[in-house]
Amino acid sequence: MTKALDGGITPNGSGFEDVSWNILGQIYYPKAVCESTFAFETNSEPGQYVPVHIHPTQDEFILVQEGELDLKLDGKWSKAKAGDLVRMPRGVPHGYFNKSDKPARALFWVSPAGKLKDLFVELDALTDVETVVRLSAEHDVEFLPPDANA
Repeated sequence: MTKALDGGITPNGSGFEDVSWNILGQIYYPKAVCESTFAFETNSEPGQYVPVHIHPTQDEFILVQEGELDLKLDGKWSKAKAGDLVRMPRGVPHGYFNKSDKPARALFWVSPAGKLKDLFVELDALTDVETVVRLSAEHDVEFLPPDANA
């Protein structure tokens, strides 16, 4: 993990150091990586989502860039549109869902960075959901039971 933030520009449509990850069909691009924060872009096609989960040691943010996302935050549903910033405090259950008929693109970041980048490296190209859930728990991301997504 990089201890200090490297200055520079991460171009649109690419990842830091030309890296991307395919996590259960969604493409993630790392935008900035250091000890204090980890920023990444996600591209979610209609119907894609990340189930409700908890980051016990990280605050998380989403800046919706294109499209819209339905959010379940602390048991309540809301909708974030392009330009909206979503704030998800550590320890609060949250998940995001593209329930629209158009792709969505968003910038996410967590603070502190924790083990999230390492998790994304391990999840790249995996298709077994049970393995994804197990590895996530090992990296301080706790998925709730499926009924939390309703």
